[in-house]
Amino acid sequence: MGDLISLFANNLLPVFLAAGAGFVLGKTMRIEAQALSRIAFYIFSPCLVFDLLTSNKLGGGEILRMTGFALVQMSVIMGLAWVIGRGLKFDRRLLVAVVLGAMLPNAGNYGLSVNLFAFGEPGLAYASLYFITSAMVASTVGVYIASLGRSSAWEAVLGLLRIPTIYAVLLAMVFVQLGWTLPTPLARPVEIFSNAAVPTMLVLLGLQLGRAEWNGKVLGLVTANGLRLVISPLIGLGISALFGLQGTMRQAGVLETAMPTAVMATVLATEFEVEPAFVTAVVFTSTLLSPLTLTPLLAYLGG
Repeated sequence: MGDLISLFANNLLPVFLAAGAGFVLGKTMRIEAQALSRIAFYIFSPCLVFDLLTSNKLGGGEILRMTGFALVQMSVIMGLAWVIGRGLKFDRRLLVAVVLGAMLPNAGNYGLSVNLFAFGEPGLAYASLYFITSAMVASTVGVYIASLGRSSAWEAVLGLLRIPTIYAVLLAMVFVQLGWTLPTPLARPVEIFSNAAVPTMLVLLGLQLGRAEWNGKVLGLVTANGLRLVISPLIGLGISALFGLQGTMRQAGVLETAMPTAVMATVLATEFEVEPAFVTAVVFTSTLLSPLTLTPLLAYLGG
C-alpha cells in the first residue's frame, strides 16, 4: 500500500496540483483557454517533439512500431465502444459521444507529464509518438465519427496538414538520419519552448476541466469511463506484445493507453453537436478517477 501511495504522490499528484492551479485560475480570473491552447499546439508541442526525437535519437523502426501500436490499439477500443454502445441501445448521438470518449486519450497534457515523471525523458520521447498518432486519429477518424458523414475523407486528410507536430516528426527524422544539429541561435529557443510545453499543457488541462458540465446519462458515463480507464490499457498490454514493445517503449505506450479522455473529444462533440455536455462530463470524471487505475498500472509497469 505504501508503494502505491508513493507512486501516486511522485507521478500523479504533481499533475493534479499543476492542473489544479489552472483550474483555480480559470475559475477566479475567467481566463479563456483558447489562446493558451493555440500557443501550446502551434509552438510548444512541435518544439517538444522535435527536441525529444533528436536528443533521444529514436530510429525509424521505433517510430513505426509505436505509431502502429497506437493506431491498432485505438482502432480496437473504437470498435469495441461501438459494439457495446449498440448492444446497450444508445441513441445515435449518445453512441457517437461514447465512442469519442472511449477512443481519444489525453495523451498530451496528461500523458506526456505522467510519462516524464515516471520514466524520464526516454519515456517522454516514446509517449510523444503516441500523442502525435492520437492527434492524427482525432483529426481524421474522430472528425468523421463526430460528423457521421458530414465531413468528407478528403477534408479529414487536409486537416492533417494543420497539425504542426507532424512536420516536427518529419524534420526530426531527417536531422537524426543525416546527423544534423540545429545551430545554437535556433537550438536555444527550441529548447526553451520545449521546456515550456509540459507545464503549459498542465495549466491548460486545469483551465479546460473548469468548464465541465453534468447532464446525467449515467449508463453512458460508466461505459465510456470503463472503456477508457480499464479496458483500453488491457488492450494496450496485449497489443504491446504483438508489436514487440519492450522496456521503456512498452511502459510509455501502455501508460498512454490508460490516460483519461482528451479534451479534444469535447471539442469535436461541440463542433458537431453530439452530446457536448455529456462528453465534457466524461473528460472530467475520467480525469478525476484516473489515479485509481493509473497508480496500480504504474506499479505493474515498474514506474
